[in-house]
Amino acid sequence: MAPFSWMTCVSCWAKSVSSIRSSALARCTSVLPAPYFVPVKHLTSQPSGPPKRPVNGFMRYFLQQQPILPRRYPEIKLVDLTKMIAREWRTMSPEQKQPFQNASLQAMEQFKVDLQQYQALLTPAQLQQQAQEKKQRQAKKKASRKKREMTSLGIPKRPRSSFNIYMSEHFEEARGGTAPEKMKSLIQSWRNLFSHQKKVYMQLAEDDKIRYKNEMKAWQDHMLEIGRGDLVPERRASTWKNKPAANKGVKLAKTKKVTSTGKSKTAKKTGRSMKKTV
Repeated sequence: MAPFSWMTCVSCWAKSVSSIRSSALARCTSVLPAPYFVPVKHLTSQPSGPPKRPVNGFMRYFLQQQPILPRRYPEIKLVDLTKMIAREWRTMSPEQKQPFQNASLQAMEQFKVDLQQYQALLTPAQLQQQAQEKKQRQAKKKASRKKREMTSLGIPKRPRSSFNIYMSEHFEEARGGTAPEKMKSLIQSWRNLFSHQKKVYMQLAEDDKIRYKNEMKAWQDHMLEIGRGDLVPERRASTWKNKPAANKGVKLAKTKKVTSTGKSKTAKKTGRSMKKTV
């Protein structure tokens, strides 16, 4: 009985200590404000990579308010909360924005120092590789901006494949409760179709290609007319610009041929007349 009583005493003591710690932690969390437990992260460097560019003043304010507002308004969606934070930032006075902007400027100065120190440790080959990666990122951003702009200007949708047409027609009635399960069942049913059944959707896909080609040609002509030739492929833009010049060139060539043939005929006539006189 002695060991049993000793073990029970130890377990009771451990439970009391854990309860005291949990109650103390609960009291601390009830006293301290919410931003203390969710600090704003301003990462400016990585131990194994280049330093990260710091965020601006608005993003600092956004990161500070993001964990607080969901507790106040749990029923509001994240998109609406983001708009709310942006509206609050716009209504703030310059004095209220100043601490966030000053922190951003200080972080930017530290970022420049860290970047110089990091680049000093790199070899010329690593610097060249970083420059190439930067160019690739910039080209990717430029392509995404161009794609968004072309979408806003009403570029035609790309043609669908035969399977995409089949999937759009049978997605609702497909087996499965989630989208991946429905996709899996549609792929299996597509593979089980006969060739004459697939031929219908293949013909629809060919018709969609013709639709896309005609709509794309009309859209490119419209872009060239409004002065947005930068959104049109160079080959298409050059042919569209050189159409009048090409027609003029054909006319000039025809006139030259006519004049040259006329000259040759007159030369032949003069030669014959000279022979007769002789």
